[in-house]
Amino acid sequence: MTADSGLPAGARLREATVRDAGRIRSLILRVGINPTGLHWRRFLLAVDDQDRLLGCGQVKPHEDGTQELASIAVRPAWRKKGLASAIIAELQGRHSPPLWLTCRSSLTGFYVRFGFEEVRPPDAMPGYFTKVVRLARIARWFTSGEYLAVMVWRG
Repeated sequence: MTADSGLPAGARLREATVRDAGRIRSLILRVGINPTGLHWRRFLLAVDDQDRLLGCGQVKPHEDGTQELASIAVRPAWRKKGLASAIIAELQGRHSPPLWLTCRSSLTGFYVRFGFEEVRPPDAMPGYFTKVVRLARIARWFTSGEYLAVMVWRG
């Protein structure tokens, strides 16, 4: 693992263990992001000096061979302190490109900082992401002009 640079004092990154599975799921549900495909073995955690979960993220493999940066979540009290950035950078360092992700359109600027580019139209995406975008449009998951963005990091 790389150094925990950019993390606030008392925070560090570590790999999840089976004992973390429930805490990961609770955090994902608490912040309101997609709770499917959660497997503790894929997760990287940000924890404090008492091993309390502050944030997490994973790279999720799909059947078509694509890899998705997913489940990036940080407790509200710990946001804007560099935890998500440290988790993303570490996961990028551990996985070969391309890495795909989905996010609310208002978050694309955050991911651009890590080299992600938005991909349009849906037929330019791998099958899994095409299906998710079409489902989001049908279900109208977002309001006030937002949409589900698909992004890719090609390294």
